[in-house]
Amino acid sequence: MSAEALAGLKAYWEGLTRERVGILDTVYAPEASFRDPFNEVRGVEELRRVFERMYETLESPRFTISETILQEDRAVLVWDFDFRIKAFQPARERRIHGVSLVRFAPDGRVVEHRDYWD
Repeated sequence: MSAEALAGLKAYWEGLTRERVGILDTVYAPEASFRDPFNEVRGVEELRRVFERMYETLESPRFTISETILQEDRAVLVWDFDFRIKAFQPARERRIHGVSLVRFAPDGRVVEHRDYWD
């Protein structure tokens, strides 16, 4: 797996906007699976719905990736997720520290994505 695919994934997440959710299929394979503490979905359309919902409930969500590790077709991304909850103390900025484990398909798109955070 090339560092180019990882760089593309990092750029996608750090540049994520409501509009860019629509081009999720450029970095995720059609059959991609995604799992985090709240969601477990399969398929890029289901994944797209997860992130569309994120923009409905959160204000100014943004990811900052501080470290990446690449080994063959797997990568680890260490990140911070900053956001505000629209319906609960909307002025309060919140941050989640987390790690993603991803596996790339031969075409460079993500086929598995698992987030770990608490």
